[in-house]
Parts: sequence; C-alpha cells; structure tokens
Amino acid sequence: MTTDQVLIGVGLILVLAVGSQVLAGRLRIPALILLLPVGFAAGALIDDVDPEQLLGAAFSPLVSLAVAVILYDAGLGLDLARLKGHTRRVVVRLIWIGVLITWLLGALLAAPLLGMSRRAAIMIGAILVVSGPTVVGPLLGFVRPKDRLQHVLIWEGSLIDPVGGVLGALVFHAVVASSGHHLGSGTAQFLASVGVGAAGGAVGAALLWLLFRVLRLGEVLGTTAQLAAVIGVAALCDVLRDDTGLIAAVVMGLAVANLPGMSAPARRPFFETLVSLILGLLFISISATVTPHSLRHVWLPALGLAAFLVLVVRPLVAAVSTLGTDLTRGERGFIGWMAPRGIVAAATASTFSSGLVAKGIGGASKILPATFVVIVATVTLYGLTASPVARRLGVVRQSRSRPLLVGGDPWVVDLGVALKSAGLEVLMWAGGEEQRDRIRRAGIELAPGELLGAATGGAAELEGITAVYFLTAEDDFNALAAVLLRGSVEGAVHRLNAPADSQGAVAPFIGGEVLFGTGLTWAAFSRRYEEGATVLGRPAADAVRTGSDPLFLVRRDGRLDPVTAGSTPLPRPGDTVVLLTPGGRAGENPPG
Repeated sequence: MTTDQVLIGVGLILVLAVGSQVLAGRLRIPALILLLPVGFAAGALIDDVDPEQLLGAAFSPLVSLAVAVILYDAGLGLDLARLKGHTRRVVVRLIWIGVLITWLLGALLAAPLLGMSRRAAIMIGAILVVSGPTVVGPLLGFVRPKDRLQHVLIWEGSLIDPVGGVLGALVFHAVVASSGHHLGSGTAQFLASVGVGAAGGAVGAALLWLLFRVLRLGEVLGTTAQLAAVIGVAALCDVLRDDTGLIAAVVMGLAVANLPGMSAPARRPFFETLVSLILGLLFISISATVTPHSLRHVWLPALGLAAFLVLVVRPLVAAVSTLGTDLTRGERGFIGWMAPRGIVAAATASTFSSGLVAKGIGGASKILPATFVVIVATVTLYGLTASPVARRLGVVRQSRSRPLLVGGDPWVVDLGVALKSAGLEVLMWAGGEEQRDRIRRAGIELAPGELLGAATGGAAELEGITAVYFLTAEDDFNALAAVLLRGSVEGAVHRLNAPADSQGAVAPFIGGEVLFGTGLTWAAFSRRYEEGATVLGRPAADAVRTGSDPLFLVRRDGRLDPVTAGSTPLPRPGDTVVLLTPGGRAGENPPG
C-alpha cells in the first residue's frame, strides 16, 4: 500500500472507532451495537480500511498485545476480597459451572451446525463463553436492575473476561498440541504453555512491585510504566510460546489488585482512556476483516448457534447457578436473559482462528465470521429486549434518586432523615464510630467503608448510587474525594464549600460542584445548629419560613436536585423542599 493509503486507512479506523463510541454514548446504547456493523461496512466498502493490508503480518501480534492490555485492566478490577455475601455463591457458580456448560454445549452444537472439525468446535466453544463488563455495564446502566442483580451480573462480567481469555489461550495450545501423534508430547506442550504464561505473570508482578514500591513512580509515570511492563512481558511470553502473553497479563492484573504491598497509582485516567480507545480500534479492525464472502455460508448456522446459546444454554446456566439461593424468580429469569458477547470473544477469535487455519484444522476459517455473527446477534437482541424483559420480570430498580451522604454530624444525619422522609432511599457513610452510631439510630442505611474506599481508589463503581455529597468537616478530604469519585456514579458528585479564609492545601484551589450557597460551609452549619436551626422537609406549596435556606428539591417523581453555588432549582407543585430553618424540629418532616 502507498503512504497515502496507509494514512487514509489509519485515520478512518481511528475516526470510525471514536465516532461510533461518541454516538453510542449519546444514544445510551452499548458501543458494540455501532462498532461491529460500522467496521464491517467500512471493510466491505473501503479497501484502505482492511487492517491486514495496512499492517500485514503485524496485525495478529498487535491484536494479541492489545487484548493483553485489556485483560490486565480487567484483572485490576478483580479485588476478590470484595466478592462476598449473597453474591459470592451465584457468581462463583456462574463462572465455573457456566463456563463448563457453555463451552461443552456450544462445542457440541457448533461442530454439526457449522460443519467444522471437533477441534475447531472446541475452540469456538471456548471463545463464546465470555461476556465482559464493556458490554454488560452499559446495558445494566440503561436497564437499572435491582442492586443485588446488578452486583451479580457486574461481577460475572468482570471475572468472565480474564477467565475466558485464559481459557481461550489454554484451549488453543491444547488443540494445536493435539494435532500431533503422541499424547504425551501434546500434554507436555500444553503444560509448557501454561508454565510460560504463569511464570511471565509472576515476573511481571515482581517488576510492577519494583516500580510501585521501590521507585515509587507518580501517577503519570506509574501508568505508563504499567503499560510498558504489561506489553513487554506479554510480548516476551508470546515469543517464547504463542499467545501465552494473555495468561501473563491476567496474572499481573490479579497480582496488583489482590497482593498486599502493591501500591498502584490510585487514578488511571490515561490507562482507562487508552483501554477505551483500544476497544474501539479492535472492534472496527476485526470487523473489517470479516468479508461478506466469509459470511455467505456461515451467517445462518451462526444465527442458529446464537439462538441456542440465548434460549437454551444461558437459561440452563442461570437455573443451575441460582439453585438453592434466595434469588427471586424474576432475578433468576433476568440472569438467564443477559449474556452478550464482547471484545474478548472477537479478539480471541481473530487471534486464534488464524493460527488454527495455518495448522490446517478443518473449519477453523469459520471461527471468526461465526463469532462475529454471534456477537452482533446477542448484543442486538439483549440491547433491544433487556429493558422490557426486566420490567416484565419486576426487577427494575425504582427510578427515584439514591444519594450517598458522606458525613455523620447531627445536621448531616437530619439531612438524611429529611431526604428519607421525602421518599428517597438514602445511604450514609462516616468514619467515626460515634457518627456511625448516630446514623444507625436515625434508621438510615450505613454504607460499608470498603465500598467508598474502592470507588475512590479507582477500582470500582458505586452501583445504584445516583449522587454523592461530601459533607464532612475536612474540606480537603471533601475536595479530593469528590475529584477521585467523579465518573464512578451515575450522577454528579458535590461537596461543601470551603470558607473564604480557608488554610486548606487543596480545597480552596479545586473547582467542581459546590453545594448550597457559598456561605453555607461546614462551620456555618454547625454554628447555626448550635443556635437552634434544623434541617427539615416541607411541601413546595407551603410558605418558606423567613431566614430559611433551601438545600435540596425532591421532585414529585423522586429525582433529587441540589441547590449549588451556581444554580437554584425552581420548585413545582408536588415537590418537597429540604430547608435549613432557624427553628423547628426534625420530626416535623412530612411524608414525601
């Protein structure tokens, strides 16, 4: 290809990837719904977009390294200590029982349906076990299922990506090794692949420990050092044994997330941005390699395989995994209707199918187009039906706001009581035991400390929380935590304003959403409370007492609008106004 063609091709792939993600975000749909058909259409209509022509022999290794970065990022989110309580049993079953059932039944049907050899069917069965948070997360964000159900599906999606990536790599090596005539030789090669990947992961984890603990790199250098370490270790492992870099990447991510003594940078904005860009580029590039000719004899049988996975395999997996648990019938039904395939399925299919084709394994050329069809079919089906199915099963979370108040002073607790009396589901968190006891006595749900800590550490999202309000006496803590938490909740993150004469090191210099009037600082609230003020809720139609300060509006439909330094929402009939009043008692709060 000429230089102009390369420039046009690379530019188009980048523009299509980011443009599809932007449009999907505006439409509030999974990006996959746009990325796959856009990439397929571009590959069919524009020769310059074909990544195999643009990159030649470098395309497959680059895909493998890109998937290694994605799997490392997925591993970083797997703090196994947080997987506990009622979700543990279901999630563990969905992983190990679900993977085995999906792999076995998918392979059994793929062989006769797609007309491929047993070894190729075993490979595509392993590829199609994965789902992934990059697909499940946006769907759940749109559907808004109940908290317990969302936790189960988010954890399954987070765990299944690295598990599926490792399984795909191991099955690939097992299938290749089985092509020999000696079982002992094949087993030895299979174990060698596992050993190389695990050893590479251990070396990579030790390297990261050195970077984090000894060199103590900052946020920017720490992030780029992680990227270099993951790519370098994965590349070295792939040189020693094909595709063992995926195993090493997952091991490295798990080590950083779970081993004591690892101090990875708390925020990873560059890394997160890079992973998002890699996802878009991979989907466009891989889809562009699927030609209309390759789909001609595959699309109809692949649709049959997708239907079997959706209508038979996933409901069976859900039934077995939830057996004997306290999940309701509706929750079990929704788990049985949520298993879209995502980026790891596409990338592993692209990576492994070419290797199997080179080995002359029958039907291996059908793995990528069949996987493409299954991904498109499942994402489209679940994307269009998840919301009505959830409503029909009665598992949709109420649309009312669910705020998290951080702080435990008397006026903060009264604020929580007022919001709860207005009909909202309120969560609170405080560090001091006295403050926590005050929250419990008020009858408000106390959020676990690890929930807030994990989210401010950049490792988790606060599922179900619609807004966070930092109301502690520590202005610097409020400001820093608000910055760290942005993007981890569905709505906005607000904090109290710092006094004009604040000597804080951070709060006076950080922007962001500041609650209430600029004069309503923590010290002002405390002083007015000592003078007899209180926080209470009143119907918007009632006259507001002179000297009262509006704090929040609880809308008639359950939405919560805060008063900020820059705007004051206007009340409407049926709304409840939460006020800081110069007199009265918290017990006067009317029901919402």
